Amino acid sequence: MVPTELDTSQVSWLTVTDANAGQRLDNFLLSTLKGVPKTLIYRIIRKGEVRINKKRAKADTRLQEGDLLRIPPLRLPQKGETPPVSSVLRDKLDAAIVYEDDALLVVNKPSGLAVHGGSGVNLGMIEALRKMRPQHAFLELVHRLDRDTSGLVLVAKKRKALTTLQRMLADKQGIGKYYLALVHGHWPQQVNHVDLPLLRTERQSGERVVRVDDDGKTALTRYRLLGAGKHYSVVQAEPVTGRTHQIRVHCLSQGCTIAGDVKYHTAPEQQVDAKYAVTRLCLHAWRLSFRHPLTGEWLDLQAQPDAQLAGWLDALTGQAWRHYLKENV
Repeated sequence: MVPTELDTSQVSWLTVTDANAGQRLDNFLLSTLKGVPKTLIYRIIRKGEVRINKKRAKADTRLQEGDLLRIPPLRLPQKGETPPVSSVLRDKLDAAIVYEDDALLVVNKPSGLAVHGGSGVNLGMIEALRKMRPQHAFLELVHRLDRDTSGLVLVAKKRKALTTLQRMLADKQGIGKYYLALVHGHWPQQVNHVDLPLLRTERQSGERVVRVDDDGKTALTRYRLLGAGKHYSVVQAEPVTGRTHQIRVHCLSQGCTIAGDVKYHTAPEQQVDAKYAVTRLCLHAWRLSFRHPLTGEWLDLQAQPDAQLAGWLDALTGQAWRHYLKENV
């Protein structure tokens, strides 16, 4: 939280001590104004609302001992209040809408964006959509994707659509979900499905993880090898069940951890990812096929991986995956 002696509702004045001399302005504010969103800190610097010795300053300005900093009043989100949607996120989500009608909204979620707030995330995709579309009284997630997984997410705009689709998912029929995954090593060509129970647990550090365990819940994922290179393979994964981290842990069980998976990779895999500049989880929900919950129309929706992920797939496994997607559109 912000230091108790700093009242963010009014202008604050701080004098730089020798302990902070030479520090960048942005880094000083980030460490001093704990709990203040990073975007807000950079916004007040950019607008010239932060002054050093009564003069405007840039984010990379180096502080000197004795400098007098003016910090403007800061309007912070109250507990439980959803922060505003930035113009960047608004534009990104508008461009990511793949399908929309009176009952459904399908979004090609970017990697790095949580589907909902919580666990340190103030603003997820669903909260942003509600802010962007105040005219809709009902917007609810039908299913979820991990924060670092990109791809198609179903959002219901009517309760009947939500309950019907969730029942289809629970019954494991009526909805097909297909993912592309770049994995370490050579995927065993004879492995076209993994049927292993999964158990949610914790490491000694307290980190929540999932592992294969006979005491876990049944989990089934179908796989198809689409291409391979020297160090990586690309597979299509179709989760029949919907367990937490199901695709990631089933890949791990075959000795083929998903590239960029910092939760489940080994040190050697991390080094290989670093060598090829793979910097995020390489898992993308590329296709959703299902019968419309209200009209009965069959929908088959696709979203190509973004340029960064597509570039890694091409460079590390060839372009066979592109031919497969093209043939199956």
